[in-house]
Amino acid sequence: MRRLLENGANTSFVNRIVDDNLPMEAIVADPADVVRAAEPKAHPRIVLPRDIFEPERANARGLDLSDEATLDRLAADMAAAGAGGWEAAPLIAGRKAEGRSSAVFDPADGRRQVGSVIEATAAQVDAALEAATRAAPGWSARPAEERAACLDRIAGLLEANMARALAIATREAGKTLPDGIAEVREAADFCRYYAHRARQEFAAPLELPGPTGERNRMSLVGRGVFVCISPWNFPLAIFTGQIAAALAAGNAVIAKPAEQTPLMAAFAVGLMHEAGIPGEVLQLLPGDGATVGGRLVADPRVAGVCFTCSTETARAINRSLAAREGPIPVLIAETGGQNAMIVDSTALAEQVTVDVIRSAVNSAGQRCSALRVLCLQEDVAPRMIAMLTGAMAELRIGDPGLLATDVGPAIDREALDGLEAHVERFSREHKLLYRAPLPPETAGGTFMAPAVIEIDRFDRLEREVFGPVLHVLHYRADRLDALLAAINAGGYGLTLGIHTRIDANARYIAERARVGNVYVNRNMIGAVVGSQPFGGQGLSGTGPKAGGPHYLPRFANERVVSTDTTAAGGNAALMTLGDS
Repeated sequence: MRRLLENGANTSFVNRIVDDNLPMEAIVADPADVVRAAEPKAHPRIVLPRDIFEPERANARGLDLSDEATLDRLAADMAAAGAGGWEAAPLIAGRKAEGRSSAVFDPADGRRQVGSVIEATAAQVDAALEAATRAAPGWSARPAEERAACLDRIAGLLEANMARALAIATREAGKTLPDGIAEVREAADFCRYYAHRARQEFAAPLELPGPTGERNRMSLVGRGVFVCISPWNFPLAIFTGQIAAALAAGNAVIAKPAEQTPLMAAFAVGLMHEAGIPGEVLQLLPGDGATVGGRLVADPRVAGVCFTCSTETARAINRSLAAREGPIPVLIAETGGQNAMIVDSTALAEQVTVDVIRSAVNSAGQRCSALRVLCLQEDVAPRMIAMLTGAMAELRIGDPGLLATDVGPAIDREALDGLEAHVERFSREHKLLYRAPLPPETAGGTFMAPAVIEIDRFDRLEREVFGPVLHVLHYRADRLDALLAAINAGGYGLTLGIHTRIDANARYIAERARVGNVYVNRNMIGAVVGSQPFGGQGLSGTGPKAGGPHYLPRFANERVVSTDTTAAGGNAALMTLGDS
């Protein structure tokens, strides 16, 4: 078919060689020379990547990692950014707090110190709450346009400081370069998207219908003080997204980053202050969950909590908020998932292999959206598994700062020990299909060798396994409904992947899956802000979805003002109904 199309084309060599009107020079000309000599002409209706979301917002800038000049500049800039080490400390009302610092080490090489952190004390938590409570009304009263403009400036600063962000992401969080670039871009997209939503929803009251003689208007205003508790696996994107949403809605924010990634948090908050966010409106409190997070959540001055991490911690926060006296606070939680991918016998094996590897092993499996259980129709399971394990053997595990690296380290020793214990147990109780070898150079870090384990039932997994461990389950085509029931019965509802070339099958599964995000014939990770709003249900979170149109209002109070206009002469518009 390809040959038929090529040779049948008017511009093909076969067609041109029999054309007596063409000179021989034109027939034998090198196509590459022809292309180089042609004047570039962009089609006016093909939108450039930067403009695909216009007129609402600009798309975040990336880097071309296939360009040697770009790589050389990036390497030099990253080296310069990390030359002096990084520091994180509590930032309270714009002032850096003093205290005893602790070292922060590289998960890829535990001998390498990359920075230091001063953790917040109980007294500093109270001081931050007091400052935020004073600042919240004034920030909410600021015009939405001013708040949005600050977010736009944050996005620009993130792009301008990408090399520094990548250096921290690589050395503090163990992110590979492509993952780090994607994270910076997502953080910038969050800022610009929420800036746009703030202009749409917070700039002016919404006029509501009613009878003549009255006017009804509804406005969105900030709730007060929001606490944003973010995870280590997306120390910039989720950290920034939570804060940007709360600020856009008119709240003062106290940010509590993950204990493993305070350096990235300090970097991000520094840019936010540089962009014009007042120091008392956004404060940073690095520290442990009990001293900082627990004290913040229990305080009645906190109007809401935005949290991303484990289901167990979300439950503890929910109980603490419910036990408080005073106003009922808001909890916005995005938690983990027992995410499955269903592959039927019509799926393209090569595409499945690529998407499974990306979904299960990208970021060392440390994504809440990552694939945990691959459900293969038994007719094609042996071939799929052979192709999958063969591809996994080609993965490069090692220093995330090297472009050739596919899999970086687990975040810390505690995480690695938990993953190893799971693989050891399941290898005994089930069937280990494949375990990647660890190269010698990984000995100094917390690297987890990717594993593939066959299980016989979905409910063998009692909780989320947060790492590069893929479980494989076979199913019969006539037992698809039973498989879907088992997945739904687990209680998690974050992501689900479907691979099939039959549209009716994809629709059937998607309609019955109780999850927040369904991905068909693609990988299951990397939700795009504004295009694929992300969040789950059940044990996977409360909603609304981050990066979606319903997110900002959850950070706000609704206020309705009803005015009897007859007291001021009635509805003057009635006098002009006949006018054109």
